[in-house]
Amino acid sequence: LLPKIINGGIAGIIGVSCVFPLDLVKTRLQNQQIGPNGERMYTSMLIFASIRFDCFKKTYKAEGYFGMYRGSAVNILLITPEKAIKLAANDFFRYHLRTKEGTLPMLRQMTAGGLAGFCQIIITTPMELLKIQMQDAGRVAAQAKNGLYKGIGATMLRDVSFSVVYFPLFATLNDLGPRKADGSGEAVFWCSFLSGCAAGSFAALAVNPFDVVKTRLQALTKAEGE
Repeated sequence: LLPKIINGGIAGIIGVSCVFPLDLVKTRLQNQQIGPNGERMYTSMLIFASIRFDCFKKTYKAEGYFGMYRGSAVNILLITPEKAIKLAANDFFRYHLRTKEGTLPMLRQMTAGGLAGFCQIIITTPMELLKIQMQDAGRVAAQAKNGLYKGIGATMLRDVSFSVVYFPLFATLNDLGPRKADGSGEAVFWCSFLSGCAAGSFAALAVNPFDVVKTRLQALTKAEGE
C-alpha cells in the first residue's frame, strides 16, 4: 500500500501541475452562460476537444499566469489520498474478483474499476467542489455557501463510469505491448504511457456529459440575472 500511495501521489501532483490550466479552461467553458441572442463569453477555434483557445487567451490576459492555477492548491493537497484510494482499491478488487483459474474476465475488470471509482468519491467530491468554485471565482464574484458534498451523485456517476472504462482498457492495451528485458514481465515505459493516454482519453470522452452536469451543480452562486 505504501508504494501505491507514494506512486499515486507523485503521479497525481505531476499530472495536476501539467494539465491544470486546461482543466480551468474546461470548467469555465462548461459553466459559461449563453446570452438572450445566443452570444457566448468565449468563442473561436477548438484546439483539444472542448478546450477553446479563446477562453485560454482571455483567462490568461485577465488573471495572469498564476490565475491559470486558481484552485490548484486543493487538488495538490488531496490528490495523493484520492489516487491512493483509487489505485489500491482497483488492485484489491482485481485480486479478489479473479476466477479459480486465476483469470480476470473483462466484465470483472470493469466491476473492479467501477468499485474503485466508487471508493474514491469520498475524497473526489469535496476536492472537485472546492476546485471548481475557486476556478469559477474569477468569472462570478460570489461566495460559496454549499456543503462539501454538493454534486456527489454526479461525481459518482462520472468517476464510477470513468473507472469502469479506464482500468480494463488500460490493462488490455498495456498487455499488448512489448515487455522489459529484465524479466519482470512489466511493459516498457512508452507502452504504459501510450496505453494510459489512450485509455484516459477514451474514458474522459465517454463521461464528459456527466462532468458538465457535475460542474454546473458545483459552481458558485450565479450573478444576478444568470
